[in-house]
Amino acid sequence: MLSAGSGLVQAQSVTVYGALDAGITIVSNEGGARNTKLDDSVSIGNRLGFKGVEDLGGGLKASFILENGFRVDNGALRQGGTMFGRQSLVGLSGDWGTLSLGNQYDFIADYTEEFNVSAFASGYAIHQGDFDRFNMDRFKNSVKYSSPTVQGFNVGAQYAFGETAGSLRAGSSWSAGAHYTSGAFTTGLAISRLNNPSGLAAIYPYWAIGVTQFLGQTVATDAALPVDSQTIVALGAQYAEGPLALMANTTATTFKGYGTESTMHVYEVGGTWNFTPAVQAQTGFQHTTFEGHRWNQLSAGLSMALSKRTAVYISGDVLQASKDVDAVIGYSFGNSTTNRQSDIRVGMRHKF
Repeated sequence: MLSAGSGLVQAQSVTVYGALDAGITIVSNEGGARNTKLDDSVSIGNRLGFKGVEDLGGGLKASFILENGFRVDNGALRQGGTMFGRQSLVGLSGDWGTLSLGNQYDFIADYTEEFNVSAFASGYAIHQGDFDRFNMDRFKNSVKYSSPTVQGFNVGAQYAFGETAGSLRAGSSWSAGAHYTSGAFTTGLAISRLNNPSGLAAIYPYWAIGVTQFLGQTVATDAALPVDSQTIVALGAQYAEGPLALMANTTATTFKGYGTESTMHVYEVGGTWNFTPAVQAQTGFQHTTFEGHRWNQLSAGLSMALSKRTAVYISGDVLQASKDVDAVIGYSFGNSTTNRQSDIRVGMRHKF
């Protein structure tokens, strides 16, 4: 595609891309009964996207991404029904880095989510409640800067406007991080802060982690709990050698509100093994603590590529929580009526 500007004709490339994932999942206990269902957007998030780059000359480039999320089973939009809820941004880049504006991932997604090996194994096994935003979460109304990579090292910072009249802080968010790669070793550190999280970022203590007490408050099973702030510190690393990759990460998520604060700690280890170029196994273990409760979860998966774009897989999770918790795996199912929940899944994914 060609576009004209300032008397010069510059080249612009636009790419259409996407991914689809669907399969059959059996959950051991949802509301007291086993549930078998067609579920989608698990191993990879379903998406349809458009991205483009225009060379402005002098090393400067303009770019954009418009990407939506949808359900395969009924065609409905995800991310609250928004047209481009996964990403919608426009930016400029050069030797100095990239500056972008819009609805875009924070630096936990950019710099540490890659170490969430349990989620690679099953798709469902994000950290408990996704309170530490390891499920590739976004900041709307945000301005983001990412530095160029110099000797394997890059950094970034992001600010999201709350857009609340009379208060610069209310509803605002920020994120920052650093990432480093040297040979077989990769590590990332990120911090994100949300003030008065709401909407898709609202806190649902029971639905998310199966508790009815949170920050000293009693919460209903179907209600969000307003909090003053949510601060996440995430650190992860990977060592990859030949067919084996070992990963580890830890996060600390601190909630403040009602004159108190509590911190959720997550510790995760695991790895991937490529038996052949087409067959890969993944496994991960998570240990989580929060306000006297504990969660232990084991996840495993086996995938086989049928081509560069298509793969089939089988996966499963087993979660054991404290006795007073109604277990729920990865904020993905209805709560169990006990402190245990497990799932098994057979599915396929395709990228285009």
